[in-house]
Amino acid sequence: MSGFTLETPFAMKGLQLRNRTVMAPMCQYSVTKKDGIANEWHYLHYTSRALGGIGLIIVEMTNVEPDGRISDQCLGLWSDDHIPALKRIVDAAHAHGAKIGIQIAHAGRKAQDAVLPVAPSAIAFDETYKQPRALTTEEVKQMVKTFGDATRRAVEAGFDTIELHGAHGYLMHQFHSPRTNTRDDEYGQDLTLFGREVIAEVKKNMPDDMPLLLRISALEYVEDGYSIEYGIELCRAFLEAGVDLLHISTGGEGTPAPAKRPKLEPGFQLDAAYAVKEALGVPVVAVGMLDDPQFAADALASGKTDLIAVGRALLRDPYWAIHAIKETGGDFRAQVPKAYIRGY
Repeated sequence: MSGFTLETPFAMKGLQLRNRTVMAPMCQYSVTKKDGIANEWHYLHYTSRALGGIGLIIVEMTNVEPDGRISDQCLGLWSDDHIPALKRIVDAAHAHGAKIGIQIAHAGRKAQDAVLPVAPSAIAFDETYKQPRALTTEEVKQMVKTFGDATRRAVEAGFDTIELHGAHGYLMHQFHSPRTNTRDDEYGQDLTLFGREVIAEVKKNMPDDMPLLLRISALEYVEDGYSIEYGIELCRAFLEAGVDLLHISTGGEGTPAPAKRPKLEPGFQLDAAYAVKEALGVPVVAVGMLDDPQFAADALASGKTDLIAVGRALLRDPYWAIHAIKETGGDFRAQVPKAYIRGY
């Protein structure tokens, strides 16, 4: 038993959170000019969750190049032009007591609006997706640098932490999955190499006291997908490369095999998070249908996770964190904005 509750503060390096709730990154598909620049929707969306008591906001998948986006309506970080709008969001989150990170990524073969998507190998996601082009070795090395450049911009915007997206079948995941990386160069001989190089490049552009998060699919659900044991070894390699905190998800690499299809029920990914935590002795963020406040609180109290990430529940209720802390008997008033306290 950990003794942690939803309102227990969390600290790692220079990151100090008021509680253990996390807003999971969720694409808004709301960029209107296809320039990747955050607009008024993003500002209102994230600021309202800061008002709602969340400890850590993680801004949606934000991409290192235009053709690295899932869609042309997704956020970008390939230009310094993206910094001011993101800084405005960061400043507002801070003004209302939340800390805020950003998920940096490249969609790889899942870039739906790219004329010609790129990937480790020329393998399409499925018959409904475009056939990607395999990156050359030199292009892979340049791609590593784009992650570093995006990180510099995120730091300039004032973010408190960076999360790399190594899950759900996007580019980093594609490199470390045996079913999507069939290269014969150095990046195919060591499937963790791309991820480790990205981590090293990103760390060069981060302050020493800023923690680096990695969201990773700890196992795959397709017939020939990798196991939790393989996922743990991936996590071990990426921790050794410089990751501080693991955000544990699963799947996203293809259609699940009937025998492997997960039962979508509360905490369906919690066992994977706990397996990584137990094997490696590191703090983890759990995610996946943790909407029920008591279930989330029990997951923390049991020691299965160190932080609770919530997604869709926060689309329905911007004040989920306050409500969850109140419902589980915590000191919710400390999370409520002064102007709203009479409502409680």
